[in-house]
Amino acid sequence: MTDIQHSVTSADGTTIAFDRTGSGPVVLVVSNVAEDRTGVAGIAAELARDFSVVTFDRRGRGMSGDPQPYDPAREVEDIAALVQTVGVPVSLVSGSGGCGLALDAASALGERVSALYLFEPPFIVDDSRAPAPRDYVEHQESLVAAGKRNEAVEYFMTEMVGVPAEYLPMMRQDPSWAQMAAYAHTYAYDGRILRGLQDGTPLPTDRWTIEVPVAVAVTEQGEEFIRRGAAALAQLLPQVSVLALPGLDHSAFWVTPEPVAAQARAFLAS
Repeated sequence: MTDIQHSVTSADGTTIAFDRTGSGPVVLVVSNVAEDRTGVAGIAAELARDFSVVTFDRRGRGMSGDPQPYDPAREVEDIAALVQTVGVPVSLVSGSGGCGLALDAASALGERVSALYLFEPPFIVDDSRAPAPRDYVEHQESLVAAGKRNEAVEYFMTEMVGVPAEYLPMMRQDPSWAQMAAYAHTYAYDGRILRGLQDGTPLPTDRWTIEVPVAVAVTEQGEEFIRRGAAALAQLLPQVSVLALPGLDHSAFWVTPEPVAAQARAFLAS
């Protein structure tokens, strides 16, 4: 069964839009920066073969509200409202930048979350790559406030993703650029969530209390700093398994979701 364009009301009154597809144990997919729920449609469709999959527009995206000022704690409340509506327990699945929010939500929701599957969290825990700029959030906010949304996307791509500047003109021709520019304000949102997780120092020991099983997937062709971040998380939480995905890279969660979903399915089913 598929239920589309439903919504819940979060604790602060914000409307959060969501879809629910499939049947079985509930899996809630947390999307990445600068995308709405359509961005995780591929992985959701694969998981819906065995699970009841919930995808949602994070605040500031799609059909969900975006009251100001933004506070990361409200996004945890949004997930809590979704979980209360769709039933417990739920498993959380996320890729890349959404993983920080998934961990925050799991820590806050306790027994209402049964497991997490995290695909390549972009944690920077040492000198294996340059940390996020100290003024990253403030600079992104200033660009968006000035109406420079394309420049905000470029700043994210060069400073956080590491795309060489000479590739940007070609990237701007891709249809996906328009959506990234439309959601450019969310770069600062996720930057706030990921503060303390991308500054080249060890992960904070007092941010998460999570007792349930956590799988952290790392790809064979992904970057070394992500593997080190996964290992650091495994040292921090009691039930973390680091799982390898051979032959894939960081884009797999979106571009080739089948093997990622197969690994997530096996983990969640166990």
